[in-house]
Amino acid sequence: MAYSRIKENTIHGLFFFNGVLVIVVLVGIFVLLITKSMPAFKEISLLHFLFSFKWNPTASFVEPSYGIWSMIVSTFMVSIGALFIALPLGVGTAAYLSDVASYRVREIFKPLVEILAGIPSVVIGFLGIVLVGPVIAKIFRLSNGLNALNGAILLAIMALPTIISLSEEALKGVPKSFEEASLALGATKWQTLTRVKIPAALSGIIAASMLGMGRAIGETMTVLMATGCALAMPKSFLDSVQTMTATIAIELGEVPYDTTHYYALFAIGLVLFIITFVINMISDIILHKYQRVIK
Repeated sequence: MAYSRIKENTIHGLFFFNGVLVIVVLVGIFVLLITKSMPAFKEISLLHFLFSFKWNPTASFVEPSYGIWSMIVSTFMVSIGALFIALPLGVGTAAYLSDVASYRVREIFKPLVEILAGIPSVVIGFLGIVLVGPVIAKIFRLSNGLNALNGAILLAIMALPTIISLSEEALKGVPKSFEEASLALGATKWQTLTRVKIPAALSGIIAASMLGMGRAIGETMTVLMATGCALAMPKSFLDSVQTMTATIAIELGEVPYDTTHYYALFAIGLVLFIITFVINMISDIILHKYQRVIK
């Protein structure tokens, strides 16, 4: 009995330590970003930084400009575009694997989905340059296909494994009695899937979509290679864009230390951190409200 209690307390303490460690790391990242960003705002107006679309920190003959609005718009454009592409494909694939596919087909498809998750982002970026980009350019008669649409398609491919896996688990977690009751009332298997199982698993599907969007917002190499890296304000998905992550990746290694430009890049990281935090918070609120409704 004493050994079991010691073992239980040890496991409890280990889990508690891991939870506290995650919180400490998260707070540490946030504090680091704030401390590194504050010097930039001594030289740059916060409103100008957030809502001006002109980013030219290395200007020589004119005053340098530090506006990131075009980057924010580009980041959301590519990420939301990826979500609109990946969500129906991911949920549809998850529904097929959980309710339609045979055991043999499922055992073939699941490893393929896991392999897709393991493909490096630089390889996805190469595919965007040599495969997706030329197709977009040919269809829309553009000089090149390095634009927001290209980035959205590639990020959708990268988000698919997360959405498929979590959505499938959510659909499998729906009580079997829900399906049996629906079929007993005369509903077809298709009606049961679309009107009973998917609504019942909606909280898990929302979580999957939020995680997929988080993957898209935080991706760097793919958007760096496939979106054209143009700092102008995009007007459509056929325009070249430059996201916040791409800007940090391009400039941080070359910028002189202890300059306004250097600290402004950390400020971009802080904005990206806050955006990601807000998205996760909104998704958590939605999940709790939906769970209360279905109860």
